[in-house]
Amino acid sequence: MHAGSSGMGRGRPREHAPGASGRPRHGMRRPAHGCAGPLSARRSLRVLPTAVAGTVLRLERLVNTSVNGAPQWHLQAEANRTLITLSGEWIAQTGTTPDFPNDGLAPATKGKPLEFSTEGLGRWDTSLISFLWELKRDARLADVTVSTDTLPVSARKLLDLLPEIPPEPHAPPPHHFAPVAAVGQFTLDTLNEIGCVSEMGVATAKGGLAALLGKGMMRTVDLLSDVRAAGPTALLIVGVVNFLVGAILAFVGAVQLHKFAADIYVASLVGIAMVREMSAVMTAIIMAGRTGGAYAARISTMQGNEEIDALTVFGIPVSSYLILPSVLALVLTMPLLYLYGCLIGMFGGFVVAYIMLNVTPLGYFHETLYAVALSQFIFGFIKSIVFGGFIGLTSCRIGLKAGRSAADVGIAATRAVVVGIVGVIAIDAIFAVIANVLDI
Repeated sequence: MHAGSSGMGRGRPREHAPGASGRPRHGMRRPAHGCAGPLSARRSLRVLPTAVAGTVLRLERLVNTSVNGAPQWHLQAEANRTLITLSGEWIAQTGTTPDFPNDGLAPATKGKPLEFSTEGLGRWDTSLISFLWELKRDARLADVTVSTDTLPVSARKLLDLLPEIPPEPHAPPPHHFAPVAAVGQFTLDTLNEIGCVSEMGVATAKGGLAALLGKGMMRTVDLLSDVRAAGPTALLIVGVVNFLVGAILAFVGAVQLHKFAADIYVASLVGIAMVREMSAVMTAIIMAGRTGGAYAARISTMQGNEEIDALTVFGIPVSSYLILPSVLALVLTMPLLYLYGCLIGMFGGFVVAYIMLNVTPLGYFHETLYAVALSQFIFGFIKSIVFGGFIGLTSCRIGLKAGRSAADVGIAATRAVVVGIVGVIAIDAIFAVIANVLDI
């Protein structure tokens, strides 16, 4: 496009761009970086969208930058229209192009068209397009219709390439905290998540049944890998925590029971507490923080890498291929870790009782067997299985609903740990009520 076409440079001899040798003609100044000029020129270029960047740059290179008249504009409100008169040389590199003020359309009348008079318009470049673009934006906000029929054809084409500026959105209404609505929304979200986890548990159970019949999609190597990660590698931390819990229970009981010469009942206290509550709960909390967070992070990473989408596209059920090995690994290892925690916790209580009190190993052993019934072991065994299934399902659910960014991986892992711990304690409270009803 040549700037001299379509009404540009009327009544003046056309001046051409520099020749092939790259040397500018007399009176011309080459920009340092293609089209960089004074501050106002840079501002004019910044407000233009990139859709016409190439055209704008070529236009500025083709326009002669000699000054033959200062750019001016004048707005006049007439009876049936509003007229803007454009005159002078609108060249960005001269640094004299005016900006359209915010209140420039104040004299204009709504409902009347805004037209242009370009008889005195000389050569122009992007500064004129920027001026017209700002004018159209303000006219739209002021509900004034702009008619561009009298503008040069080249200017109309460039102006049509620019996107329309939508009006600025209104500020959102102030948010008021409604406690009742917040509680209701939280309740609905919780019930929805319970339903989703239950549905996923049913699908996982169906996948497990299909795997038993030899028709499932679960790989044995994945199950063995998850069992190893959830079981043998967790023995150390489970043993340390349960040993300390048993020791603390024995220490607290020894201080009080020694006052009544009932030292031997420390074994009953530690045994019943570890078998009924502490071993299952502490082991489940450890697994929620250790294995549940790892499951959520792993699945959310696969979600970010679109591996879950790939499995869905290939028709591989996620519940059987990914969730079933993880849940089954926790269901199988949690009861064994529970029994291991019970033994270690009782041993921790024996160490404290043997050091602080006059309790023999044989007496401690016999009192433990007398106080702890087999039904309590069975009850804790069942409780640990439920804990394992809950941790596995909720962790996988949180990983599946996580986002696809790196930050979402950490958020999913944190949420899985929190939900796992709170859920374990809530389920344990339900089991306590059931035990009281069944008189266990």
